[in-house]
Amino acid sequence: MAQALSVRSRSRKAPRARLHLHKPSGAFDQRVQRVGPGRFGVVAVDCAKRQSKWMLCDFFGRVLLPPTEMKHDATGFRAALDSLKSAVREFNLGDVLVAVERTGNYHRPPLRAFRDAGYDTRVVHPFASSQFRQVEHPGDKTDDHDLGGIHRAAVVGFGLVETPLEDPFLSLRLLVRHRRDLVQKNAAVQCQIREHLEATLPGFAALFDDDKFWNASLAMPLARRLDSPDAMRRLGADGIMRLLDDAGVRYQRRTIDKVLAWAEHAAPAEPDATLQLRIVAELDDDRLSKKRLISSLEIDIAALLAQTPYLLLVAIPGLNVVSAAEFAAEAGPISLYANPSCITGRAGLFPMRSA
Repeated sequence: MAQALSVRSRSRKAPRARLHLHKPSGAFDQRVQRVGPGRFGVVAVDCAKRQSKWMLCDFFGRVLLPPTEMKHDATGFRAALDSLKSAVREFNLGDVLVAVERTGNYHRPPLRAFRDAGYDTRVVHPFASSQFRQVEHPGDKTDDHDLGGIHRAAVVGFGLVETPLEDPFLSLRLLVRHRRDLVQKNAAVQCQIREHLEATLPGFAALFDDDKFWNASLAMPLARRLDSPDAMRRLGADGIMRLLDDAGVRYQRRTIDKVLAWAEHAAPAEPDATLQLRIVAELDDDRLSKKRLISSLEIDIAALLAQTPYLLLVAIPGLNVVSAAEFAAEAGPISLYANPSCITGRAGLFPMRSA
């Protein structure tokens, strides 16, 4: 008798039902229910470099205080806070939320001013406010329209609570981002050097691997001192070795032979090669300066990383101090995440099981 085969179906975890559509760190629905939508005030702040524009509406969007300019100084903040307190008494508001649009670092002074005054201050990402503005005013970007978009974004839960960072994570984030910026600028300088170098020594950079060209070879010392392949041919092997010895550069004879073999067949330099050589030297000084700054920053970053649990990531093959510090700086304290899914969700990763 044939025996029936039982097939075990893979059980899947049922998705958890969402209690509301708001983002968890942007929800304030219970507060609105407690005082009533007409008595719940929402302050929208559109930030710029030296001044901001702000307005006060109730939860429904009824304008209580029209858009008003606020300078980023003690006098401007004091005037805005006095106007807000008067409006709270005049319209009998039971609760107030302040939504500040993130604008580089320029949003931080007004954010601190309202937060220090005791108001619940949230941050709205410009992507969110832009989407809500374009619904009503597509292609028409003004400060007043931006304020409307900020208000709508905050009302539907995109005004998010930002947990303030403390050291070592605050210092780690600042230094990691500074190092990242220097690395990007250094890469741009290297591209400029290669471009000018093609005018003096056409094809010379292609003789070396990228890492050796910049770090551990005679390439850049020669490129900074000789403005044409013809100059290399005139010096010959003995002249090049004396030049490198005077500069304190280590080298191998076979590498010099390879350079001279290239120089025999290289294209001539441009007529302005002497000026191009000067630019190469000045750019290389800039590159070396940034390289020293990056090395110094990495020492400080390693010391800060050692004060966090993220130091354990260095034990994973393929992760070094820089990559572990990058993740630690952007993720922040691990205590802020309830489970691994929260970390992957914040990183934009959505792991799933294949059928």
